[in-house]
Amino acid sequence: MNGEFYFRDGRKSTNQRSDVRDVTGVDGNQHGSLQYRKRLNVSAALREGKLSATDLCRKCLQRIRKTRHLNAYITVTEELAMKQAQEADDRLLRGKPLGPLDGIPFSVKDNFCTKKVETTCGSRMLRGYFPPFNATVVQKLLEQGAVLVGKTNMDEFAMGALGSDTGGSTRNPGSLCGVVALKPSYSLLSRHGLIPLVNSMDVPGIMSRSVYDTAIALDVLQGRDVNDSTTVQAPDSPAPLPQEFDVRDICVGVPKEYHAPGLSADTLSQWTRVASMFERAGARVREVSLPHTQYSIVCYHVLCCCEVASNMARFDGLQYGHRSAVESSTEALYATTRHEGFNDVVRRRVLSGNYFLLKQNYERYFVKAQQIRRLITEDFRHVFSSGVDVLLTPTTLSDAATYSDFIQEDNRTRSAQDDVFTQPANLAGLPAVTVPTSLSGQGLPIGLQLIGQHLQDRKLLAAAHWMEQQLDFPRIRFDDGEDAQETNSSGNREQERTSGT
Repeated sequence: MNGEFYFRDGRKSTNQRSDVRDVTGVDGNQHGSLQYRKRLNVSAALREGKLSATDLCRKCLQRIRKTRHLNAYITVTEELAMKQAQEADDRLLRGKPLGPLDGIPFSVKDNFCTKKVETTCGSRMLRGYFPPFNATVVQKLLEQGAVLVGKTNMDEFAMGALGSDTGGSTRNPGSLCGVVALKPSYSLLSRHGLIPLVNSMDVPGIMSRSVYDTAIALDVLQGRDVNDSTTVQAPDSPAPLPQEFDVRDICVGVPKEYHAPGLSADTLSQWTRVASMFERAGARVREVSLPHTQYSIVCYHVLCCCEVASNMARFDGLQYGHRSAVESSTEALYATTRHEGFNDVVRRRVLSGNYFLLKQNYERYFVKAQQIRRLITEDFRHVFSSGVDVLLTPTTLSDAATYSDFIQEDNRTRSAQDDVFTQPANLAGLPAVTVPTSLSGQGLPIGLQLIGQHLQDRKLLAAAHWMEQQLDFPRIRFDDGEDAQETNSSGNREQERTSGT
């Protein structure tokens, strides 16, 4: 697989890698690969009859099969997807689409409940669990005619750094893979049907090809849900992002505390470049201070473990999920079931959480962490009340690590490194989005993060859209012969499963 990076105007990038090549038609060219067009262009092609939903779905399923070695999917819903795509084609043929997402394929992380489709959270504990209902965000997408192609892989119960977003689980992979990823404001999207990790921080996230596509999905998913008492009515009515955004009207804050140890030269260079880009365009750019965010990793660890211990208590072998064959006592059943059903990372967090919540430790750990969380939230409130509209920060310390380097670190160290820039927004309940900016010296994507005020998600996305339009980020793809004719186009195969680790 030989290839090169190209910019949108056809110029070759100086960064080269052997496994990628130019993407023609990424912004809607009729000869471009379907997987790399923006949702807006694909939706228009579907409505105009230039493309069928079944052909689009078949292409996506073909891509999933060809990249099976990546283990990206736990469940592939091929039969269901082709049925939904055919129904979308029927509606489009009648000129009665359900919305802008009608016929558009989507996938969801395997911790979102999907009716009659296995939902495992990547865990043995929930193997064989077929929910009787859809998560609210899944149901909203289906009601718009979107086509479910599968459930994506994840660390067990979302304990790792890989969309829901508890500490960066949408933005980090988005940054490392060169796509846009949004963590909406806490309470803007329903968590009903999202199997919880940390209730007070979990937020359904959106990953997409562009900021514009992300805004379309947000319009569909946001709003009050009677099944989730934490949700609020969306402050903005659904509407396209403004085509003209006057950047001179905003103030961009650059937190000095985010100059963290381990920040790569490439990432620092891009952070400086984009801040200067805003300033040259007329935005007010100034340094700000978020003094308590330096404690966010420790604060998050304590609160996360405490809530994990509470949430995992339901998996006892009696109610649902995996059940051990041990019957000597109820206590032995609990212990053996959890030992067999949870991996080491989950068990360690449960043990840590129970330790922090012991009577003699409660004030020292849990209460103290809640106090720090309030101080972090107050830091953000103070900065935004001073006139700052958005904060510009790195998303990750560097580009993606090699697997050999990655496995040298333990889970706790990896989490601390991966989430250092993303966790504070979760602790404060603020919206944050990562936008791809450039390639590193290794030819890998680098993204920068914008953080906005609570429930000001549309304003945040408007600034991100402007930023995206100014950047010359190369569009990339794997040259795996994906444009070859489909050899088996049947949509009537049994629902296919791939193993998750």
